[in-house]
Amino acid sequence: MTTELKELQEKIAYDKTFDCVQCGYCLPACPTYKTMEKETHSPRGRINLVKMVAEGKASIEDMKEPIEKCLGCMACTTVCPTHVQYGEIFESAKEVLEDHEQKSGMRKKTENFLFGSFFPSRRWMKTLGNATWVYQASGMQKVAQTLRLTSVAPLNLDQFERALPKMPTPAERRRRETRVEPDGAKQTTVAFFKGCVMDSVFFETNRRSIELLRLAGAEVVTPVEQTCCGALHAHDGKKSDAKELAKRNIEIFENEDVDHIVNNAGGCGAKLVEYGKLLADEPEWAARAEYFSEKVKDISEVLAELDGLTFTKPVRKKATYQPSCHMTNVQRVTAPPRTLLAQIPELKLAEMTNPDFCCGSAGIYNILNYEDAMDILDVKMEDVADVEPEVIVTTNPGCLLQMKLGIEREGTGDMMEAVHLVDLLMEAGPRARF
Repeated sequence: MTTELKELQEKIAYDKTFDCVQCGYCLPACPTYKTMEKETHSPRGRINLVKMVAEGKASIEDMKEPIEKCLGCMACTTVCPTHVQYGEIFESAKEVLEDHEQKSGMRKKTENFLFGSFFPSRRWMKTLGNATWVYQASGMQKVAQTLRLTSVAPLNLDQFERALPKMPTPAERRRRETRVEPDGAKQTTVAFFKGCVMDSVFFETNRRSIELLRLAGAEVVTPVEQTCCGALHAHDGKKSDAKELAKRNIEIFENEDVDHIVNNAGGCGAKLVEYGKLLADEPEWAARAEYFSEKVKDISEVLAELDGLTFTKPVRKKATYQPSCHMTNVQRVTAPPRTLLAQIPELKLAEMTNPDFCCGSAGIYNILNYEDAMDILDVKMEDVADVEPEVIVTTNPGCLLQMKLGIEREGTGDMMEAVHLVDLLMEAGPRARF
């Protein structure tokens, strides 16, 4: 065996591929296998391809398209009878692809900007939110849509532009307090992880999240210097970047004496709970990262555990719940959102036939692989149509934008809407129970 091949086997999680017995239990759970109908686009097909690359029987280029078309939803890990660590195999393959592209000069400028400058930057996130407010408040959005000027936007961004929520003013963004106290007896102290897309595009949902936690009896701290969770970087093979972002967040949140680190984005939460795994090979960070991850909870978990809210306003609507893949398959949080929904007066909750099927968002997969993502979204919207809900409830910003886009594509905007769980809970008139 050559030194180069040995190094590749160590980097690509080759040893993990032997846990896959090629049984096929993953096939019905895999969105890309359902829509693309190719073995190479199934979990077991991708695992076998990674193994072949590690053994020198296939080239790195051979696995590029199948790996890049994977959503990383991790649905396969939930149904796998042999507990294959597909996430580690997938991310290691992405890392090898990233190294290969760097060496060959194939990295795209768009991706360099998105991962290197845009998502880690609080300044860019703030600029995005404020610029969108100007675009909406000035009437430019209406004019651009009427004249179809948005059709020239790159990466099909004109489609997502239609799904954007109404933005708060820059002044409203600046008014957020970094520490709020509950009205009654304090039950817990939490730090709020605000996220990138959540804080720029769904700022109001973040504000409502903090208010719900406060009403439920929590003192809420929002560290100003926190940064991107690193999920998008890790899923794109940029492991070193993800590690650096994780270290920065650990250092910032270590300064706060809190019981939990709370997030309201399934994708962010999934990466935050894996900081211990991400930094396990760095002795000076491993224990600190594990301690950080142990504190991470989705907001639905904390609200359900505190049981400090009572809801006073009936919401006379039929709703269906679209779970975040990473919240279900990585964080393993499934019951708390439904527990909270069940507490809303007169809300009728109807389950889809296959609620755990991915919506096709997957971070920025729907931007980089638009047509494939729309094929997956079409499957999801067929399931939604069978339920005929008035509200689709989500727990992740990517899912929320994707479901809003699905409603737009189906032309059902006059009959249904997509909302974050937090926003629906606020609609139900929450009051402190104690």
